[in-house]
Amino acid sequence: MKQEHVNQIQNAINAIEKKNVQNVFFIACGGSMASLSFGDYFITKDTGKPSFVYTSNEFVHSEPKALSENSLVILRSHSGTTPETVKAATYARNIGALTVAISMDVESPLCKEAEYVLHYNYKDGSNAIDGEIGIYYTFIFNLLKTLTGDEKYDRGINQLSNLEELIETNQEKHKEAAVEFGKRNKREKTIYTMASGAYIHHAYSFTSCLLMEMLWINSNAIHSGEYFHGPFEITDYDVPFLLIVGEGPSKPLDQRALDFVTKYSEKVEVVDVSKFDYSGVDEDLKEYFGPALAGPVMRLYADGLAEHTGHPLSVRRYMWKMEY
Repeated sequence: MKQEHVNQIQNAINAIEKKNVQNVFFIACGGSMASLSFGDYFITKDTGKPSFVYTSNEFVHSEPKALSENSLVILRSHSGTTPETVKAATYARNIGALTVAISMDVESPLCKEAEYVLHYNYKDGSNAIDGEIGIYYTFIFNLLKTLTGDEKYDRGINQLSNLEELIETNQEKHKEAAVEFGKRNKREKTIYTMASGAYIHHAYSFTSCLLMEMLWINSNAIHSGEYFHGPFEITDYDVPFLLIVGEGPSKPLDQRALDFVTKYSEKVEVVDVSKFDYSGVDEDLKEYFGPALAGPVMRLYADGLAEHTGHPLSVRRYMWKMEY
């Protein structure tokens, strides 16, 4: 990892160690909110600290009572210019909370508004450890170590050195399947995603940002545990599903949903995280690395759809083009 990134993460962790952190807030919009939510999942699972995820505008308007000078507020915007997130940083600082901004642009309004900045490299040929996944997971492992004292997070930080190779290996394993997925589903008007645990955030991001925003395909992210409490009624032989079978304690929920949906739909695509290549990762850390590796793999499935629909992922109707 580049020294500037090491220093940024350490400065933020040093400030957190000096703070009597009583709760953690993860604040962003869209795909950035989904990315931050993995931190919320592991904070909630592994520590006794209350953790909250808010979309930026609701955070400002709802004024949560739990927010105080003893709160840690982690914000993200890829460009650092999302107005709602910048405003959220201002609001949190005015309350006295400790603010950490994550962005690809250190000179962005969000980074200038927050006390501490975590910068990541983007599409510049840098190693994955210096990209958005590497920077965030290094920070989260450090944060978990600070809050729990557990040595396994030190191992996690060290094993993130394998991230670049693991991403490339797992993308290669899924490349052909993703192309075939795009070919089979190129004329579908609706594709549902399904997952649980940490991976529900991948399902949401794929649904909201890739299918709906970028490909204009109707979708809904269904939690595997909630599938049988209403959504499974839309299942039929010709209804497409993209199901992420996770690595971790919620896997039985995914398996139950998979067992049912494959009986009644002929259009089920499965990304099985337990079958990923985890070379160099300890057994007790696979649960943490799975979400880090699933994102780049899932992106291939969107690329497959874009290729076969002739609809580039960069095309928008409204975003960045109109006042909204």
